[in-house]
Amino acid sequence: MRILLVEDTLRLAALVSQGLQANGFTVDSFATLEDASAALRTVVYQVVVLDLGLPDGDGFDLLKTLRQEKQSIPVLILTARDGVEDRVRGLNGGADDYLVKPFAMEELVARIRALLRRPGASLGTVLTCGRMALDTVSREVSVDGQALAVPRRETEALELLLRRAGRVVPKRALEEGLYSFDDDISSNTVEVLLSRLRKRLLPTSPGVAIHTLRGVGYMLVEEEA
Repeated sequence: MRILLVEDTLRLAALVSQGLQANGFTVDSFATLEDASAALRTVVYQVVVLDLGLPDGDGFDLLKTLRQEKQSIPVLILTARDGVEDRVRGLNGGADDYLVKPFAMEELVARIRALLRRPGASLGTVLTCGRMALDTVSREVSVDGQALAVPRRETEALELLLRRAGRVVPKRALEEGLYSFDDDISSNTVEVLLSRLRKRLLPTSPGVAIHTLRGVGYMLVEEEA
């Protein structure tokens, strides 16, 4: 799940990014409306976390543009403005949620996951295939109920594959879902990551296999018993 964070207080942006990444999200953080708008034209995001008071305008302007363009991406406003008028304006203007600073990181994560669980959104709580399961809240991977230690990035890749089990996931989609603009990746970064994931899963006999379709992408399939 890739999140766009629009926040001009650099220390807060760094702390929020770290907290979201620790919970399995990929985050792009920008301090201006201009940069955020450019990112939205480039990448598909699952959620926008939006501050209001920004150097080049008000976050409400970006929200208004998104809704005028009929973009249904969930938007969570994260702001110090705690007046009832601001909350009403934000929610009536198309925001899906409104959280006032200061806030607890756990609450922000829970609210984002709640948005992603809404009908038509991207997030289910537990994903299963074969004998393997991934709890998207605890980030725990298990096979036949036994926990399996899987590093964060491999867990994120597994989640993307599980969400499209039986269907091809293009390499570009994996790159965009797993890495932010700040990550330094090469042409074979995804291949190396999935190779490590295959080796980690193989001894557990999870009942699934990750197939490579050269030039197309990857597919997680359930193996016959």
